[in-house]
Amino acid sequence: MIRETAYAKINLALHIRARREDGYHELETLFAFVDAGDVLTARAAEADTLEQYGEFAGELGTPFGNLVIQALGALPRPGGLAIQLEKNLPVAAGLGGGSADAGAVFRIVRERFGLPEDWRERAAKLGADVPACVESRTCIGRGTGTELEALADDSLAGVHVLLVNPRVALTTGPVFAGWDGVDRGPLPKGSARAISLAGRNDLTKPAIRLCPVIADVLAALENTVPVLVRMSGSGATCFALYDSEEARDAASETIATAHREWWQMTGMLR
Repeated sequence: MIRETAYAKINLALHIRARREDGYHELETLFAFVDAGDVLTARAAEADTLEQYGEFAGELGTPFGNLVIQALGALPRPGGLAIQLEKNLPVAAGLGGGSADAGAVFRIVRERFGLPEDWRERAAKLGADVPACVESRTCIGRGTGTELEALADDSLAGVHVLLVNPRVALTTGPVFAGWDGVDRGPLPKGSARAISLAGRNDLTKPAIRLCPVIADVLAALENTVPVLVRMSGSGATCFALYDSEEARDAASETIATAHREWWQMTGMLR
């Protein structure tokens, strides 16, 4: 039995630079990963199968459309895998949930069978976030997010993080379509902390127009005196970073008391 966590992806900064003719966008982002997320367990089997359970499993639909099955189909192997997916991350939440699940499948296959040399290209065909989710380490993404660049100074590893989602699904396409087309400049240079503090998320305003409660989540997090508050990806999940576990947990309790309907997850950046 192999067990893998599909680590929640957050965008510490997300700069949209241009619309492309193929419908995608040129972007620059700082990916980071929380040490918590969905959980996948796998065992040897004659054929690939997937069972889904957990708080958000009901929102996934048929397993055949799941990125777990698509990832399995993208990787040649001498044997099958029976996978159980505990879906702990909300769907359409800006956390790369499906991409994180696919990334975990790549790690499972790597451990059991090894990966083909072109695994990065295979991962990119599944989604722009998938290559980053395979390694699940802080890195810079360019192009559509698939051109990855390692950071020399990952100064945020071990920082405590609180994720909050208002339990509203937000589809990526309409949020990107709502971007105003203004290039506000490249990703800053420097350490992960410096890039994060000087960066921004260009999708925040269009996401709030579609889902106004995001502004309430951001305001609630700001009131907890964090190091940084930002929306992740195309929303609706927002995150706050803290320099201590005590500050993070106090913030979590404060927000849970005021907004019991909101989803939360706590952890540290990997």
